[in-house]
Amino acid sequence: MSRPAEKQRGFTYGDYCAWPEEERWELIDGEAFDMTPAPGLAHQDVALKMAVQITNFLRDRPCRVFIAPFDVRLPKAGEADDLVDTVVQPDLSVVCDPSKLDDRGCRGAPDWVVEVLSPSTAGKDQIRKRGLYQRHGVRAYWLVHPVDRVLMIYRLSDGVFGMPEIKLLEGVTPCGVVQGLEIDWAEVLADL
Repeated sequence: MSRPAEKQRGFTYGDYCAWPEEERWELIDGEAFDMTPAPGLAHQDVALKMAVQITNFLRDRPCRVFIAPFDVRLPKAGEADDLVDTVVQPDLSVVCDPSKLDDRGCRGAPDWVVEVLSPSTAGKDQIRKRGLYQRHGVRAYWLVHPVDRVLMIYRLSDGVFGMPEIKLLEGVTPCGVVQGLEIDWAEVLADL
């Protein structure tokens, strides 16, 4: 069996599921990306505190939030899971269509994706994943810069992410996908 260290392209979700569980990978158009080392403390703190706020708001609502590691399979068409060549693990995924969820994670685009930027993945998150999420119809894509305390918000309009809305991580920011859901940055950043 081919391993990511042995070749760079042509992988599918079927290959990915056969790799050791202790390894974390993402596939984008068949190319394997190593997800190690694990994110740093600030990254984890921001992602967890955002997830807590989102979870509390979504209680008794149809949307659900998931935190990495959580597989999001993005098929190009109707191919079987084992043939899907793109599977990512966003830091946070909000899914409002329960038919997209199964025991393996999510099949299809989440409604809202949040990536907390780390030095080792910032380029991939800002360029490759932005294009990927746009192509698959993610309604809102947030890039959170915990060190610089800046948020870039991409909203899908007519199938494209236009220019990002850039905000400081202060006050509250509405998610724009779930009515009434806001992120309170003072709570998120309290321990940083």
